[in-house]
Amino acid sequence: MLARVRASFNRQQMMSTLGVEVTSVEPGRVEMSLGHDDRFTQQHGFLHAGAVASVLDSACGYAAFSMMPPDAAVLTSSYTINLMAPAAGERFTITGKVVRAGRTLVVCHGEAFADGDKRPFAVMQATMTALFGRPGISG
Repeated sequence: MLARVRASFNRQQMMSTLGVEVTSVEPGRVEMSLGHDDRFTQQHGFLHAGAVASVLDSACGYAAFSMMPPDAAVLTSSYTINLMAPAAGERFTITGKVVRAGRTLVVCHGEAFADGDKRPFAVMQATMTALFGRPGISG
C-alpha cells in the first residue's frame, strides 16, 4: 500500500510543481508537507487558496487510495473547503483521513496546518469515487 501510494504520488506533476512531499502513509490516513514558496502566494503573501485546495484534495485522495484494492484507483467526485484563516507560515502540514469507505465512494476529511499550529486554517470534506480498468492504476 505504501509503495502504491508513493509510486502514484510520484506521477503527480501538480504536487511536484508545488513542492509537496508525502511525510506519512497509513491505511486511511495520509500526511503531506509543503514549504512557503512566493510563486504560490496571492496578493497579500499568503499561500493561495487554489494551492491549499489542491494539496488537501490530494491528501484526501491518497487517504482513499490507501484503502482501495490493488486494481483500483480514485478520482475526486466532490469536495467542500472551508478557509478559516489565512494560510500564513513557512511550513504547511496537510492531512487526509478516510471517514467512511464503501465499495465505490469514499468520504474523507482533510485539514491544513501552518508551522505546527494545532488548529487547522482550512478543512475539507471530499468524496472520492473508485476507478477500475484504467491504464496506470497499479503503482
